[in-house]
Amino acid sequence: MEGASDIGPEGLSDPTWEADSAAQAVVIVGGGFGGLYTALALSQRPEHPPILLIEPNEHFLFLPLLYELLSRELRRWEIAPRYDALLAGRGIAHLRDRVEAIDTDRRQVHTQGGQTIRYGRLVIASGATTTTFGVPGAERHCQGFRTLADVERLQKLLGNLARHPRPLQRLAVVGAGATGVELACKLADLADGSAVIELIEQGPELLPQSRSFNREQAALALQRRDVRLRTHTAVVAVEADRLRLHRTDAAAASAAPTPPPEEELVVAAVIWTAGLAFRPPAITPAPPQDARGRLRCEPTLQLEGRPEVFVIGDLAAPGGLDGPLPSSAQVAFQQAPLLAANLLRSLAQEPLEPFRWNDLGEMLSLGRGEASLCGAGVTLAGRAAFRLRQLAYLSRMPGLSHTLRVAAGWLADWR
Repeated sequence: MEGASDIGPEGLSDPTWEADSAAQAVVIVGGGFGGLYTALALSQRPEHPPILLIEPNEHFLFLPLLYELLSRELRRWEIAPRYDALLAGRGIAHLRDRVEAIDTDRRQVHTQGGQTIRYGRLVIASGATTTTFGVPGAERHCQGFRTLADVERLQKLLGNLARHPRPLQRLAVVGAGATGVELACKLADLADGSAVIELIEQGPELLPQSRSFNREQAALALQRRDVRLRTHTAVVAVEADRLRLHRTDAAAASAAPTPPPEEELVVAAVIWTAGLAFRPPAITPAPPQDARGRLRCEPTLQLEGRPEVFVIGDLAAPGGLDGPLPSSAQVAFQQAPLLAANLLRSLAQEPLEPFRWNDLGEMLSLGRGEASLCGAGVTLAGRAAFRLRQLAYLSRMPGLSHTLRVAAGWLADWR
């Protein structure tokens, strides 16, 4: 490890972090559900090793409730608490920086800010990002829906559309998976007739991975809001004020002797929710990856060939499972306590436990005050499902103090 500069207290939320303990230190790259919840679970263990969480953002974001922040049914502090508040007094150091490279031979991570940090055990929890599949103009002209800044941009856009109405104002949502459907319902409620919501899906149906009950409830919710669902429709280009679309179904192709022409759709904005890209920091030597770019790991969540490196969340592709894991917070919730225990077992040279996925069902937000849920033999839709969804996520909030504050606020609102 010659040449590695020990990290100092500058930039850390906890100045008691000691780089001299690198042989036992657990460094966690990424503060999403997988990274943060692993750190919190590990910090609850007696005599836990030094923990360093490297995350560039100031606020944790509870992504499943981002739709309620958009509609102002929830407040920003409830779903986006500060890391320093969540980690205070837990023995977890927080470095606001971004990891750019990992050297697994030297057991070092290199950050954007120029730090070189040594580790005993490493957890890669950098998650996934939205991909536009190389569609021309999509990166430049589309908005996303994964950050607080995305919410603020959409709220401002909706306000402008309401204040300056024009005929046939349209908002297009690309991708009819869970994110696209939930977002389209909220946008329709918030637009309140000031804009038409177009939901565009290249495949044959909405929510292809969902249970039939939730898929049916989502279709009804979209119909009630007059959201225009276009299936079998590919986006071939995005411009500043319009989309170019192409029908992909066999019926359209057989309607003419030549392939159908592209259709232009004039829009006020495009929100892209289709597809995920898995881009971990640059790792040397190059690790094994699956066909989607996720890091292949053992059932114990250890990176294949690197027992001191662990992977969690969207980025992990553990072996020994029947099919790929869904890209959802539920997976990270379940992996975090197991990973915390396995980190301690690894440091103690004890056998590790494999991860076993337990599908607890799924919940969808379907507009203001509405939801649909299906799991454990229960199917429910409407206002009651909306409340149960909130309570289910309340139980998953990070940290007891924050959970109690949110619960008090919600009880006051419900009264």
